[in-house]
Amino acid sequence: MTRGLRQCSGSICLTPSPACLQGYQARCSSPMTPRERLLLIAPGVLFLVAFGAFELGRLASRKDAERKAAAQKAQLTTDSPQDTSGLIAILQAQNLDRRRFSFARVIEQSSGHRVTPFDSENPASSIILEAIRGAADQAMKIHSEEGSALRSLRRINEGSRFFEETLREHIDAHRSLFCSIPETVEGKEQRAGYPDLRIEHVESGTVAYLDPKLYEEKNRDSTLRTFYYKVGSTSSSEITEDAHHLLLGFSHDGADGEWTFLDWELLDLSTLETGLKAEFHASNRDLYSNQSTIARSRPSGAR
Repeated sequence: MTRGLRQCSGSICLTPSPACLQGYQARCSSPMTPRERLLLIAPGVLFLVAFGAFELGRLASRKDAERKAAAQKAQLTTDSPQDTSGLIAILQAQNLDRRRFSFARVIEQSSGHRVTPFDSENPASSIILEAIRGAADQAMKIHSEEGSALRSLRRINEGSRFFEETLREHIDAHRSLFCSIPETVEGKEQRAGYPDLRIEHVESGTVAYLDPKLYEEKNRDSTLRTFYYKVGSTSSSEITEDAHHLLLGFSHDGADGEWTFLDWELLDLSTLETGLKAEFHASNRDLYSNQSTIARSRPSGAR
């Protein structure tokens, strides 16, 4: 009550009268002075200034981190002899010729999505299996006929796209399934690369990726590479969800231009063990550039 004490006739009232109290209350309810207003709002202003400074500092730190990350990325892609020698040493130390890698682990670590083992007893998976079975029978029959567009090809390797389209049409016709070309994380259809088809059981949301392959019957036990998966950026990956990963192999008789397909086999890639081959490559554009040419044949008729 110290502030409630007031001077009465030059002295301090230790026992304020009602009149004193009324005067004190009147003074308390009077408008605040500019100084009092300033003292009231100063803490809030100081808090806003400090918070703004903190946010600006954090933004500057993030921008600095982004610049450093971009610089490191640019440094990693620098084509210097030192960088190349370091990369080669790393690759040689991995003993890649003898190592095997779980395909399921490769997919999970490169895409962030699991390869789920196929269970034919699961109702949704069972429906997917029966649809693939029927579509595979139809594809083998259609593309063994004389009128098949596949028979106009120079190389059988180019025939996978015909099987891909036939399989997609027949599986997509199933009332419980949706079959399409896989889309990337960015929502773009991508035909190149693994996998070729995406099958979804609409009711359950179960997804299976399907990759058709053609091979000559006599080469079934060949050790040559016939299946490839390229680890790229996550934005260009066609694997965007946990799913079954299946490969549908069609064997043929090897009669060039008159191929007859003999049987098919559906594989669950969740158990596949793969190899990794590090190789440097170049295209015809890289090879036959003017920069590399040291001599050419003379034009016809020239001496």
